[in-house]
Amino acid sequence: MPATRRALASSGAVVFLLAGTTAMRPAPPGADPAVTASASPAATATPGATSSGNVRTTISPDLLVIEPSGLSARQLARVSAAAGVRRVVTADGAAIRLNGHRVNVLGVNPGQFRSWTPLATATNQRVWTALKNGRFVTSDTLAGRHGLHPGRNYLITGARREQLTFAGSAPLGISGIDALVGEQDSAQLGLVPGVLALVSAPGAGMARLMKAVRAITGRSAKLVSLRPAQQRLPVDASAGSSRPSTYLQLFRASAARYCPGLSWTVLAAIGQIESGDGANNGPSSAGALGPMQFLPSTWREWGITAFGESGPPDIMNPLDAVPAAARLLCAAGAGSPPGLRGAIFSYNHATWYVNEVLALAQQYARDYG
Repeated sequence: MPATRRALASSGAVVFLLAGTTAMRPAPPGADPAVTASASPAATATPGATSSGNVRTTISPDLLVIEPSGLSARQLARVSAAAGVRRVVTADGAAIRLNGHRVNVLGVNPGQFRSWTPLATATNQRVWTALKNGRFVTSDTLAGRHGLHPGRNYLITGARREQLTFAGSAPLGISGIDALVGEQDSAQLGLVPGVLALVSAPGAGMARLMKAVRAITGRSAKLVSLRPAQQRLPVDASAGSSRPSTYLQLFRASAARYCPGLSWTVLAAIGQIESGDGANNGPSSAGALGPMQFLPSTWREWGITAFGESGPPDIMNPLDAVPAAARLLCAAGAGSPPGLRGAIFSYNHATWYVNEVLALAQQYARDYG
């Protein structure tokens, strides 16, 4: 490890901010029943991407690993070899200062990391060319908060002080991460090597996966499951109410009530891919909104008030949006196996999307039965 990086990792003066850092599965931009979305040119090919451009598809991470002192090459090799693990990507990182403001920055290999970002970002060649050429990219939130302007230089202070050009903002896919830099700038700034890893293990049970990774990393690492189907709904359930209180309950109840014959796992997969179960409610670039990403025009046709909610159908309320999605899918033929692929395709007109939904649905079936 270069001396500047060793100093940063050991000094404690600049550390990676763990509090509130979570990740979500990469989500396609603005998928909606009323939007005919075409896949990226190579979307049906083998997952992966290159810094020069052709995104094969996005990769859905199952586990986030944060190790403040950095994961060693041996640890990463062991994680990669763990049962059920298909892919692992790592990033350097630290909390450093951007124009005097403390921010969480990741240093990434653009060709390796881009497939793990939201599809809108993975297919944005400007982002990855900028990182390769020594510029930095931020989250949309950070750029707006601090009034950053593309093309201007900003002072970034880590182990060294660097003037870097701001290339623009994009959804980064990891809540709590503010900016990305490329490998060369990561070394110059002294980011902690291997501070973060994303693990894709669609065939592994989460409890077993976390146990295996914990045995490799020890107690110092923070492990975060990225399968949020059991997270609580952002809607309070009154005492004695029969309303679902978690997304898992909501997907199951919505499928059973509004589309008998449709597996709840398909609804769960769509909810996760569309918004990370309410983590990214839009509006999308197409104007889609809510946890199931409906266009307002489609919502006027399919939106319903469900599970004891009051008032008109609310596109932002999962207790309305998930049942509405079940109704739409059922009308498109999802209630029977022969019609399932076509119904999912009607939700977002892309073959890669159908394949990703079905693969994730199988994963939910394995994890939750």
